[in-house]
Amino acid sequence: MNDIETVRIPAGRVVLHDARRKIRRAVDLEPFEIARFALTQAELGELLGETAEHPRRPATDISWLRAIRVCNAASEWEGLDPAYGVDGDEVTWHVDADGYRLPTEAEWEYACRAGSTGAHYGPLSEIAWTAADGLSAPHDVGGRHPNLFGLFDTLGNVWEWCWDHLDPARYGGYRVFRGGGFADDAHSVRAGTRRGGGPRMHHDDVGMRLARGGFDAVDAAQGWSARADAEQSEPDGPLPSGWTPRR
Repeated sequence: MNDIETVRIPAGRVVLHDARRKIRRAVDLEPFEIARFALTQAELGELLGETAEHPRRPATDISWLRAIRVCNAASEWEGLDPAYGVDGDEVTWHVDADGYRLPTEAEWEYACRAGSTGAHYGPLSEIAWTAADGLSAPHDVGGRHPNLFGLFDTLGNVWEWCWDHLDPARYGGYRVFRGGGFADDAHSVRAGTRRGGGPRMHHDDVGMRLARGGFDAVDAAQGWSARADAEQSEPDGPLPSGWTPRR
């Protein structure tokens, strides 16, 4: 497999908004790398020894746990230190590792916005595949205009898994995915929209985008910390069965 094409994202700050908890927080980010495109069926097929039916389409129906294993497989392919330790359903991020990983939620939003402050980094009809296009499946990657970092399809086409929990107190082990999909309207295809699902859930409009970057801290980096997860780990009500509510 050819090396994953990544873009070096400079250090900067992003403000995250959790509408349910009415929380805004600023996150200062160190430089990191993120793939120019969502992981394609061809790339996934090469990593797993499978045939890709639509090579340039984003790989979908990937659960969060499978995405973690794909990251480690990509690291092994390129001789990098795996970013994740996996023991059944328990996953540990080795924060100092140089291997491939999922972006943190803060990294994802900062990379998506590329300096923009609105809901979109350009007119949706020019940058994203959405419900307005009448698609029945994801489009090939790279078919619309990139953002100012040179990243394609961060909005629309497929949602993308992130490392972070959605909201441990409300959603238990649910993990975040971002960006909107080909069947979503403009209300959902926004840089700040948060959705999520259980680690074993998979959907035909949820894929992944590889990131890289190791950091000095042991259990905190790029807007995420193990301590914060632990402090919010007690659910405060019944878990929902699927997507997070639109807002």
